[in-house]
Amino acid sequence: MQRTKIQVEKLHSLRGHRDSVYTLAQGMAPWQLFSAGADGFVVQWDLRSPETGLLLAKLSAAVYAIHFDTASAELTVGQNHDGLHIIDVSSKKVIGSVKLTTAAIFDIQRTAKDILVATGDGVIIVVDRATLAVRKHIKAGSDRARSMALSANGQMLTVAYSDNCIRQFAMEDFKLMHEWEAHTNSVFHVRYQPNQDVLLSVSRDAQLKIWEVGQQPKLKSAIVAHMYAINHLDFSPDGKHFVTCSMDKSIKVWDAESYQLLKVIDKARHASHGTSVNRVLWTPYENQMVSASDDRTLTVWHLSPINEA
Repeated sequence: MQRTKIQVEKLHSLRGHRDSVYTLAQGMAPWQLFSAGADGFVVQWDLRSPETGLLLAKLSAAVYAIHFDTASAELTVGQNHDGLHIIDVSSKKVIGSVKLTTAAIFDIQRTAKDILVATGDGVIIVVDRATLAVRKHIKAGSDRARSMALSANGQMLTVAYSDNCIRQFAMEDFKLMHEWEAHTNSVFHVRYQPNQDVLLSVSRDAQLKIWEVGQQPKLKSAIVAHMYAINHLDFSPDGKHFVTCSMDKSIKVWDAESYQLLKVIDKARHASHGTSVNRVLWTPYENQMVSASDDRTLTVWHLSPINEA
């Protein structure tokens, strides 16, 4: 029976942000990514020459959420307590803005016709992509809407809330289809597993949960994955592994089939971050994974799966 080990190498520490880095997004090219955080900076990075980032925008409030759309090469930025800014990455210019809310903006997703915005007052705002007009407000939870995930077939929107619940909406009419108490504390992030009817959720309760989401959501496994709140997770490009990151300052690498822990990346063993790790992005570029932290830096890692007999 083959076992997989993960070899970890720290490649770069990217500096330029002046405060906590909260969010990352994959760019058009495998080596391109974007970051944003508490300083309001929106920065473009190139992993081929990562020493210097390109400042795309400087906003007056913190940024928790960005989303890059490959079809249009547009970066949608959520400015807290304000609204959305659309940046054309090729020209580096803001091509559209809309004031939406006085609440924080925690997540952004885009479909062929809409921009979906998850807010701190528990509302999902549906914005028309072409006109930036608000089409709908969806209020289903009693607390913050923290994260959204679209099913592979585009028919279901799954939302994580700070009232400990996960809710699923039909994309056709945004009708609430399922809701359940998923964790014992705020659900920070949800993500569909590639090519499977499986949903992963992580929470302030430090648990990783795996849900079968066919006709009716069903708990498949619950794992106490970190010491403190788990902020985010991301899958490897081939879908065989995923990483989680936490307020406990660590990053963990998991097998996506068995959900077994394969590697712990931390400050003591790998000179990792010394404060909360807020976001992870496993890029398609040469097995490089990027982490973002409250320590104001991005760290670039090389992760090499090794099969053992």
